Amino acid sequence: MKSTPKKEYEPEVLKAIQQTELSILKDFVKVCDAHGLVYFGVGGTTIGAVRHKGFIPWDDDIDIAMPREDYEKLLVIFEEEYADKYRIVNTEHYETFPLMTTRICLKGTRFKEYALKDIKAPLGIFLDLYAYDKVSDNPRKAKKQAWDAWFWSKILILRSIADPVLPVSGFRAALIRLACRMAHAVLSGLHVSRLKIYQKAYEATTRYNHEKHTKKWNYICDTSPYISTYYVEDIFPLQKLPFEDIELNFPKNYDRNLRGMFGDYMQLPPEDKRKSHYPYELKLPNDKKIRRGC
Repeated sequence: MKSTPKKEYEPEVLKAIQQTELSILKDFVKVCDAHGLVYFGVGGTTIGAVRHKGFIPWDDDIDIAMPREDYEKLLVIFEEEYADKYRIVNTEHYETFPLMTTRICLKGTRFKEYALKDIKAPLGIFLDLYAYDKVSDNPRKAKKQAWDAWFWSKILILRSIADPVLPVSGFRAALIRLACRMAHAVLSGLHVSRLKIYQKAYEATTRYNHEKHTKKWNYICDTSPYISTYYVEDIFPLQKLPFEDIELNFPKNYDRNLRGMFGDYMQLPPEDKRKSHYPYELKLPNDKKIRRGC
């Protein structure tokens, strides 16, 4: 998809989004604590906790990882205990949703970023959940697993989106964008099942979860297949860090992962590199109408 228009939130709107996400997070933590489920903050949420003791000032989402087993238990519990308040959005529930993550969306709200503006799914203000799976300790098998999961997760995106957001620019981006449009046209024209594509990605990323222990866990379906890798020894025992007015679990040694993803993450990035999911459609909890093209 074409790049999101560069826009900035009105401060009170961003604050309202963050406070709504924080309320979702509190319900999530309450469920995990009550049922003994393992979770930990990742990515920008970890940077926010370490650098700001809460949200990165311009950030508009919360990223939480869970081991696959705990992740699947959590979704069942939320559907049983919070069905009146939250909606689970993922490909298994809404085939048009093109990502391998799950969003816990607050009912009565709307949050559809430009990257997903044409997706037919009830997207609300959300908590982003990443299932972490075991990575084979055999380098050859791990490489095959990473390629299979990453490839099929990107095919899933192309099945629904002709112009995905690309991490490159210039002439190379133009060529890749043309290839993406052609792939989207072929997949759509042949009516390839989104669910079957999802199942292929799921099989690959969960391929070694039957093994008792592996040295690494990963959300393989990220921008690149290795960027979200964690050594298990770097995760446990989990530590508590302040995040706004609560404490959250984070990996024991988050530094190795964050430096691999962001470099010197303690330095504020230049203003033109400060990214958010600025919405195409937004409805806050107390709004009566959906704002479009915010």
